[in-house]
Amino acid sequence: MPFVEVHWFAGRTDEQKAEIAKRIEDALVEVAGAPPEHCWVKFSDSEKTDFVIPEPEE
Repeated sequence: MPFVEVHWFAGRTDEQKAEIAKRIEDALVEVAGAPPEHCWVKFSDSEKTDFVIPEPEE
């Protein structure tokens, strides 16, 4: 069973998530031969403030 987890910043709609999940599923079916009913996609939404990203040194 392919399981894909998408980590990203919060703010996408349910419709956007459904479209992205469908495209990921289509790729798994086409490229890996996975049955569609076995393709799982999980979204992990995080706020930008949940991350500390250091500024590059100049």
